[in-house]
Amino acid sequence: MKFLKFLFVGIFFGIVLVKSEAVSWYRIFEMFKFQSFHMYGIIGTAVGLGALFIFLLKKFKVKNIEGELIAIPNKNKSIARYLIGGSIFGLGWALAGACPGPMYILLGTGVFSMVLVILAAMLGTFVYGLLKNKLPH
Repeated sequence: MKFLKFLFVGIFFGIVLVKSEAVSWYRIFEMFKFQSFHMYGIIGTAVGLGALFIFLLKKFKVKNIEGELIAIPNKNKSIARYLIGGSIFGLGWALAGACPGPMYILLGTGVFSMVLVILAAMLGTFVYGLLKNKLPH
């Protein structure tokens, strides 16, 4: 029963994404063809708010519910890993028409072809787990 709140937050998040058309294949297609600002506006707003909240967490030294300071370490790693990882992520997004969160939302809206995408994502996660120690991090 204590996990019920997470179910409701997930349902709310799904409704918001469907209503904002963030899970629409047509909107994603427009984004990758640079024909519409819609998705860039949604993503830009999310990145901006995320950066603002991270700044506020650090500035006001916010604590979690256990009373521990929320510490976000600074990462001084090469940008190549982000470019490669982002390119792989973007390629998968363009091919599937959905990134990881909306895959489940699309399945819930009746797009049953997402079952194949979810299975492929799970297989990719499994393969990553097998290769993780051999990859540069």
